Amino acid sequence: MGSGGIPASLNAGAAAGVGPTGRPLPDFPDPAPLETHGPARILAMCNQKGGVGKTTSTINLGAALAEWGRRVLLVDLDPQGALSVGLGVNPLQLDRTVHNLLMERDVSVEDVMLRTAVPGMDLLPSNIDLSAAEVQLVNEVAREQTLKRVLTPVLGDYDVVLIDCQPSLGLLTVNALTAADGVIIPLECEYFALRGVALLIQTIQKIQERLNPGLEVEGILATMYDARTVHGREVLARVIEAFDERVYHTVINRTIRFPETTSAGEPITTYASSSSGARAYRELAKEVLAR
Repeated sequence: MGSGGIPASLNAGAAAGVGPTGRPLPDFPDPAPLETHGPARILAMCNQKGGVGKTTSTINLGAALAEWGRRVLLVDLDPQGALSVGLGVNPLQLDRTVHNLLMERDVSVEDVMLRTAVPGMDLLPSNIDLSAAEVQLVNEVAREQTLKRVLTPVLGDYDVVLIDCQPSLGLLTVNALTAADGVIIPLECEYFALRGVALLIQTIQKIQERLNPGLEVEGILATMYDARTVHGREVLARVIEAFDERVYHTVINRTIRFPETTSAGEPITTYASSSSGARAYRELAKEVLAR
């Protein structure tokens, strides 16, 4: 153990073969090419706390999966439209969004979908109009199943669907969790971010019991990690202590590159292809596909 009860391997200069999480680092294989695509596995990127790296992780994990030959659909389920902005889309210029897809029976995924600059990765964009869906869905029959219903026709065209959830546990997020096969929980390596995970896990358990028995916690992704700070290392150690193998071995370090990519409107895998951030998301993609 290092100072402050932190495993020595969580300190800078970890031993070879040991990752930032302090566990032996597996050698995840390069994903094999696919001859056919689908049906897609749906993963919800979810945390009710904002600013933990949900949107950044959705964009960059999606782009990394596409680099490995997977067909990826990104779903922007946040009325703030950050996922759309992060891919260079102006939300104010959209004719149709996820809101139309959810609320209008004659609108299909193809009507809303946009191609991104990343080959093999498509987007269902969003803007502030989606905030009205939270109210409108209340009166719908099987309101929690709406997103699942509209995505089902296109699941055969994709290998992975990533849903960027809003930072709340409202009806839109419930729709995402009802549609999803698994949940990825991005968790900023900061104490207050850790406190909210228990509430999210409780919500996931309720969804499992009442709406989606097949839902699983796919993994917890440590983001914005700074190995130079005692606080960051302590939080990561506590996350591993609490959730053990649910925590991905891949850790996303804090870097100025991520805000830069948002301004550029493209993933870090193309904006700074050889950067440590791009390498991390490529490793995360391998780990996600290996699970």
